[in-house]
Amino acid sequence: MFTLVIVGRPNVGKSRLVNRLAGRHAAIVHDTPGVTRDRQAVEVSFDGLEFRLIDTAGFEEAAIGSLTARMTGQTVTAISEADVLLFIIDARDGVTAGDEIIAQALRRSGKPVIFAANKCEGRTNLEDVYGLGFGEPIRLSAEHGIGMGELSEALEEHIPRSAPPTEDELAAEAEAEEIAEEAEDENYDYRDKPLRLALVGRPNVGKSSLFNYLLGEERSLTGPEAGLTRDAITAPWRIEDREVLLHDTAGLRKKARVAGEALEEMSVASTLSAIRFADCVILLLDAMAPFEKQDLTIADLIAREGRSIVFALNKWDLVPDKAGAISRFAEMRDRLLPQVAGAPLVAVSAKTGEGLERLLAAVTLADAAWNRRVTTSALNRFLEEALQRHATPAVSGRRVRIRYMTQVKARPPSFTLFGNQLDALPDAYLRYLQNGLRENFDIKGTPLRFAVRNSRNPYDRK
Repeated sequence: MFTLVIVGRPNVGKSRLVNRLAGRHAAIVHDTPGVTRDRQAVEVSFDGLEFRLIDTAGFEEAAIGSLTARMTGQTVTAISEADVLLFIIDARDGVTAGDEIIAQALRRSGKPVIFAANKCEGRTNLEDVYGLGFGEPIRLSAEHGIGMGELSEALEEHIPRSAPPTEDELAAEAEAEEIAEEAEDENYDYRDKPLRLALVGRPNVGKSSLFNYLLGEERSLTGPEAGLTRDAITAPWRIEDREVLLHDTAGLRKKARVAGEALEEMSVASTLSAIRFADCVILLLDAMAPFEKQDLTIADLIAREGRSIVFALNKWDLVPDKAGAISRFAEMRDRLLPQVAGAPLVAVSAKTGEGLERLLAAVTLADAAWNRRVTTSALNRFLEEALQRHATPAVSGRRVRIRYMTQVKARPPSFTLFGNQLDALPDAYLRYLQNGLRENFDIKGTPLRFAVRNSRNPYDRK
């Protein structure tokens, strides 16, 4: 796909323009300079033009090894991937020394450059723009949508415009989507669709390091600084022959530490959006201090969102006494998080690559459990045996009666119990049924949902 890379100094409005072109909130926007740190790629359909758009961090000279230098390195990598570069300056500031440095780098790249001045809704300072060597800039306002037509025309010189779909094509697409949504028959295979996989966890547990190791490139910034990732970064990947959309996310801190910090709140919102978008979530834990309170909060959030979950104990190479550790941590998982009891727990090291094959196998199993469907006949054979082992409790002298159960949907597996007085069924008994379902039908690594439906009392005239 054609790739357009947006380049410019910090705070000239690159991310706001990304959101304008994408037609959605694809990148975090804030007045603080340097919000964007990693290169963010989104697929865009803008005015009949289809292309891959890459947002970049600012381009600044800095000491080797510093965070600013590493951010600039991400931008340099993006420039090398570009088919065309969109160079943005701030029309209110005019040409600065930073703009001149960027212009030199873009000329050295040999790539075609579209030159634009953003923030043209007010007073502008464009007397010196010709010295950059890119001619007259397109005057834009990403915030107010000014100049989008001129930008479209400039892009069309490089990107072939797609013909609008015919009525027959639109009808065929709608029919295909309807079939996909209703595909419940035996021919449907969830593995034909890309697996949406998110990496989440507390700050500085190694999410970006694992993201980069899996992709085989420095796709996200890493370093000793906590909280480097601010926006969820998406990259295509594969697990064997399965397509995967892999998401690196910002660390989730405690609410009290985020409250009132607008930029932090937007980073958290981006991570929550990635969790809701995901099919499976890898929750990274620090192997030196796993299952801390914030880890439990995040795991509970994933379960409440109904996503399959895999626990990855990162930094395993630093654990001094490994004998019996996995068993101890598994016991902690089941005791502290009964809602995802039995979910895969894998020891890994994003630094050395240890355990990553086991991690990917666990993801595949958790995703299969999330998509698991059990026939009604098999469920009711299980229910009959479960009731024989442990009868339901009595309420006000009458025993709660479960007549039968059925699975109403997958993703996550959801079941409905039918009977009498089921509203009084204790949580402990529902957990007994949940654990039995996990063991009997191998539904581990995913939350299970239950609904109850009481039979109507024929003597109740209401």
